[in-house]
Amino acid sequence: MTMKKILIVESPSKAKTIEGYLKNEYQVLSSVGHIRDLSTKGKKGLGVDIDNKFKPIYEIIPEKAKTVNELKTKCQGNKVYLATDPDREGEAISWHLAQVLGLSLEDDNRVVFNEITKNAIVEALEHPRKIDMELTESQETRRILDRIIGFELSGLMKSKIKSESAGRVQSVALKLIVDREKEINAFIPEEYYTIDADFTKFKVQASEYKGSKLSIKSENECNKYLDLLTDDFTVKSVEEKESKRESKPPYITSTLQQDASSKLNFDSTKTMRIAQILYEGKEVNGQLKGLITYMRTDSDRLSDAFVQQAYKYIEETYGKQYLGKKKHKNVALSQDAHEAIRPTYITNTPESLKEYLTNDEYKLYTLIYNRALASLMAPTNILVTSVVLDNNGLIFKTKGEKELFDGYTKLTGNNKLEYLPELKVGDILHAKEVSGNKHFTLPPARYTEATLIKEMEEKGIGRPSTYAETIRKNKSKKYIKTEKRQIEPTDKGILTISKLDEYFSDIINVEFTANMEHDLDRVAQSDVSGEKIISDFYPTFEEEIAYAKKNMDTIVPTTGNICPICGSPLVMRKSKYGEFEACSAYPKCKFVVSNEMTTSKEIEDMTCPLCKVGQIVVRISKKGKTKGKEFYACNNFPKCTFTSQFKPNGELCPICGKPLVIDDNNQVVCSNPNCGKLEEELKCPDCKTGTLILRTAKKGSKSGNSFYGCSNYPKCKFVSQYKPTTLTCPKCGKRLFDVDGEYKCLNKDCK
Repeated sequence: MTMKKILIVESPSKAKTIEGYLKNEYQVLSSVGHIRDLSTKGKKGLGVDIDNKFKPIYEIIPEKAKTVNELKTKCQGNKVYLATDPDREGEAISWHLAQVLGLSLEDDNRVVFNEITKNAIVEALEHPRKIDMELTESQETRRILDRIIGFELSGLMKSKIKSESAGRVQSVALKLIVDREKEINAFIPEEYYTIDADFTKFKVQASEYKGSKLSIKSENECNKYLDLLTDDFTVKSVEEKESKRESKPPYITSTLQQDASSKLNFDSTKTMRIAQILYEGKEVNGQLKGLITYMRTDSDRLSDAFVQQAYKYIEETYGKQYLGKKKHKNVALSQDAHEAIRPTYITNTPESLKEYLTNDEYKLYTLIYNRALASLMAPTNILVTSVVLDNNGLIFKTKGEKELFDGYTKLTGNNKLEYLPELKVGDILHAKEVSGNKHFTLPPARYTEATLIKEMEEKGIGRPSTYAETIRKNKSKKYIKTEKRQIEPTDKGILTISKLDEYFSDIINVEFTANMEHDLDRVAQSDVSGEKIISDFYPTFEEEIAYAKKNMDTIVPTTGNICPICGSPLVMRKSKYGEFEACSAYPKCKFVVSNEMTTSKEIEDMTCPLCKVGQIVVRISKKGKTKGKEFYACNNFPKCTFTSQFKPNGELCPICGKPLVIDDNNQVVCSNPNCGKLEEELKCPDCKTGTLILRTAKKGSKSGNSFYGCSNYPKCKFVSQYKPTTLTCPKCGKRLFDVDGEYKCLNKDCK
């Protein structure tokens, strides 16, 4: 039997793309990510042998059992290469595969490439290496630490304050958000004034008075300066200076997530999902092609081969004068393992690929392509004009800009310049308007996803591969919420950080997390063993856990809502059916909020007009199209099911008997959307006294269908699915009905 060549990657879509490049030379298989993880059995469910140098206890992930069996069958007796992602996690996955498949760690069977192109893959296959055991140990150390910290902290916080999880990186990111909120709440705005002059084509602001910086704290002080001003503003100086504006370096993971957030309004999870698709391959002209390089990187380095391709493209497309210098700066915490994020081929312009990409894929690819190409283009050359105006000792300054050479903005087109009219020293100018304006100092801004990721990167919290997941996890645990792109901590998040600060401030802080990332890098470089890092950390951590278990108060966090029955705070509880909101005074009060709604506040002195027992409350919808919106309901639910988007007026509809409400136009209308008279007032053909109205069936096979009925129901039970008309049948004298646009007699005895 001939030995096959097998290449194992992480994702099925990547496998499909690579197999298209390698034709019949290799069988490309997928592990679908990690195949093994730490067990949850044993002491504390950590999956770590605490008493045996913290040796990890691995087991096949249950959902991957079938995949592993298939890989074993297909790989047996064949030459296997491991081509998982080119980072710490990817190296660990290769090691786990080698362990499960019985591959030798002495073999050169590890294949690494940074882009999914034929040349890159063939080149990598020609130069396989051994699995990097130091990098693998670094990942294993991180996983063990995260398991110990995450499991023990999460269990403690859940038992004490009902918080669902805590973690080495997750909680520090949350702490940044909570600490920022504390700054905002503690901020006391200060009043200050500016003096502004409008010259139609430009505006200026007073900055100095007789050589001293201007700082105006009161209205009286502002008026004194205004009284000094005359009608004449004299041009005191005009200075011109050329300035070059360099393009930014190509994207790394954090800067891509930041720009996608601010420019495309993509959250970090969406950005990484789309980037993964572009990396693994899209079908172009009938062939799967990888369109960008690996998207998890903290290096802005570009390969020499790509730089040469890009320079040639720039010269041919824009001209030699548009060629710029390669940009690369060594960031302190950068691992520089592989390249920046860039297109695999510079000739794959966004427009040439537009028909093969979804709208969001096209937007993100355009962002990546333009950033990489612009980074190699010449700077923009700007003429900056600085002008100083004098008015009786008050100095006003402004700047204007004029483009001398567009440079990289020829591609990006985002060079916004402030032009000034031509001015000379000694010119006398007259302002259209001069005013003193009152302002207040502003608190620090809440984080957006873009600014939070930037902060995490600068402070060394996590790695490129973890930013999006960290934010997603805090959202999913309801520790944070996003309003108008700003991230706010919830009460639950604030309480969680409060307790972590109180008992674990030496662990849940920026310095510890950044230092731990540095230590993990040292493990990858063989400077220290993972076992030493864990053994140095664990004893103190266990003491703190024990102390917190004994001393931390048990608190059930409230939801911010009030029980409509007894007025006590509502809290989140759990049952075997899931989480629910209920009264904190249980068992004295047994109020429970339904799955569809949560109580917000009670309407004062408004009894439900339908059941006459319950009280009308405002609730917030938790599901469907109306999620997050307020509506009115009876607190006697489920005995009374009254709900309305409008406030009831306390009376019932004389036609259908449902409560009347006050709509957005301040009109009294029926809360039943299907209640209403016909366009013409039609008397019921049966009782001759009632009025025909349009109703909706609520039961049986015709539930939800409209029909016409008598307002005297139940005394008169006339119904018809067709709209009655004012015409009568010429043969039998009965009323005619509108049946699909034709007038028909529905009397069975009429021929």
